[in-house]
Amino acid sequence: MFEKLSGIEERFEKINAQLCLPETAGDQELYKKLMKELKQISPVVEKFREYRKYKDAFDEARRLLDGGGLDRDFKEMVQEELETSREQTARCEEELKVLLLPRDPNDDKSVIVEIRAGTGGEEAALFAGSLFRMYSMYAERHGFGIDIISENSTQLGGYKEIVFSVDGDGAYSRLKFESGVHRVQRVPETESQGRIQTSAATVAVLPEAEEVDFELNPADLQIDVFRSSGAGGQKVNKTSSAIRITHIPTGTVVECQDERSQYKNKDKALRVLRSRLLEEEREKQSAEIADRRRSQVGSGDRSERIRTYNFPQGRVTDHRIGLTLYKIEQITDGDLDEIIDALITADTAEKLKAEE
Repeated sequence: MFEKLSGIEERFEKINAQLCLPETAGDQELYKKLMKELKQISPVVEKFREYRKYKDAFDEARRLLDGGGLDRDFKEMVQEELETSREQTARCEEELKVLLLPRDPNDDKSVIVEIRAGTGGEEAALFAGSLFRMYSMYAERHGFGIDIISENSTQLGGYKEIVFSVDGDGAYSRLKFESGVHRVQRVPETESQGRIQTSAATVAVLPEAEEVDFELNPADLQIDVFRSSGAGGQKVNKTSSAIRITHIPTGTVVECQDERSQYKNKDKALRVLRSRLLEEEREKQSAEIADRRRSQVGSGDRSERIRTYNFPQGRVTDHRIGLTLYKIEQITDGDLDEIIDALITADTAEKLKAEE
């Protein structure tokens, strides 16, 4: 591990030196690439240097104690320094193990989120709307941007389906564990007799693919233009600007009708199509690994019930890690960090176990 850390520190120094060269400043692509790499390895180098500081202090205290001849007060002080530096060295070593875990290459990316109403009729559509509101408020807390790509709304303000992007550095690292079936238990607005109903919605979180990640062959695409439809009202677009793109080899279909511009709808539809196809390819590649080691948190199975929102009891339970929080209003208002941090911690623990 320490040989690897020394190599990372050496690379850190080389990047810093290269960034100071005039030719690097004149090459924007190279400059951006180096800055991105520097950002990724800086936490490792900082922690490694902190580790060495405490290790040096431990070695010095050990040397003084082994040498003997210390008066009582000074010996107690050195002994205290020995214990403190031992604890800090051990802490840094554990944190370095986490920092050296294989990094998800998609973590820094923006995401495409797809929410679809499941069982439960109109109440399920309203719940899909509640999830969209929750993620929108979460994104706002973190300075991420939200852009609706397509929506199929209902008369009561819910969504049969809504697809949107969450744009921001690290959006995927924060939202990737949200994929799966979300279940709600509450008295629906449509229920006149106060009976609790259980309904569900499915969430899919896809890292947004760039053109360099997945190149689409125009010959593989069937592009149809049609007139927008919706729940009614002023939002309905009367012009034929809605776009439907079919990826012929896979049969994947994407529609976008949120914009009045045909070109903007086509661009958004291509973003979703590219991300879906990249995700399908990624899932195929990881299927063999998933069969060998199905992570408690990171299985990504969208048919699996992952979380229940019980309004009568005011609780939210994440079934993958057995976490229950009695703060449903704060969570549905976008305060998701406690759940997300716990999921990340559990996933890290699984990865550390696999490395042993």
